[in-house]
Amino acid sequence: MYICGVKKKLLLLGVALLSVNCATRYKTSEFLIAKAPKAPNYVKSASWAALPGQYPYALTEVVSTTTAIKPADVFYLYPTFLTDKKDARWNFDIWDPKARATITDVAIKYQASAWATTANLFVPFYRQAHYRIFSEPYTTAGAPAWALAYEDIKNAFSYYLENYNQGRPIIIAAHSQGSMHAKRLLQEFFDGTPLQQQLVAAYLPGAPIRERDFTTIKFMQTPDATGGFVSWNSYKKKHWPKNYASYLKGSYSTNPITWDQQTTGTATAHRGVLYYDGKIYPKSLTVENKDGLLWVSLPKLPKRIFLFWIKSYHYADINLFWADIAANAQRRIAAWYTKNKKRYVE
Repeated sequence: MYICGVKKKLLLLGVALLSVNCATRYKTSEFLIAKAPKAPNYVKSASWAALPGQYPYALTEVVSTTTAIKPADVFYLYPTFLTDKKDARWNFDIWDPKARATITDVAIKYQASAWATTANLFVPFYRQAHYRIFSEPYTTAGAPAWALAYEDIKNAFSYYLENYNQGRPIIIAAHSQGSMHAKRLLQEFFDGTPLQQQLVAAYLPGAPIRERDFTTIKFMQTPDATGGFVSWNSYKKKHWPKNYASYLKGSYSTNPITWDQQTTGTATAHRGVLYYDGKIYPKSLTVENKDGLLWVSLPKLPKRIFLFWIKSYHYADINLFWADIAANAQRRIAAWYTKNKKRYVE
């Protein structure tokens, strides 16, 4: 199977390619709520891709999991996987066994696992919108599908707060479409509310986040800051996306190697890529921040020939910095406990 002439199986450092510059011709139909996939019921564990004590096998292949409760929670939202141009559906069917396996075997294994090393992982299945939602005329036509996806997330988070959280500090983690929904979740539940006190950090890669998006939730500029957000959008060094000026320019961009205001990050400081072979490869890339864009060098990885043809590293925003994210999440959780004068137990 090919996406824009590149084999799909080669496009993962774990996650589906989302920002390919393909022709925007899609099979489509009118959105009808009666034809939407069956809704999740978050009272039931079947509506969750991951819950503490009920982690999928794919996660245990990457990180060690125990039944012990960790000192913080992470609520993770996966990126877009409904991308087939011939698929006229507007929303992801979370009850389709193949769709469910994609979330556990790809999104959780290669992305959410970074935070699961140090926090209790919660991943709701949600009826994400089809990829065509990101271009007109589908954006307008699919607005109800986008709203449906967020409604699932909101319901899942509300249930999580009432039944699982028990006052623990919270990390919000997401990617791409997930980051866009996470932004709204932060606006409604955290920004200027008492719950913001529980926010360790929001990791929002793969989507532009701007100053106007939040009132009291700030861009974090040090590696141990808490209560704010970080975000980045990865691209191969010396390449610019065609929609840079309208989409990414002026947005916040974090250096996910140093987690501070350094515009560059060295290979010696890079903690490691989580590659498709399940191994961690440290000291394999450098980065450079370019006003809303994170330039990434060609990673030094085995069998990397497919990377020579790829200009956008959007699909690997998390995988490229997997070990860096894991270490930073642990650091911010410890800082949150220090700030709130509570005992941190690893």
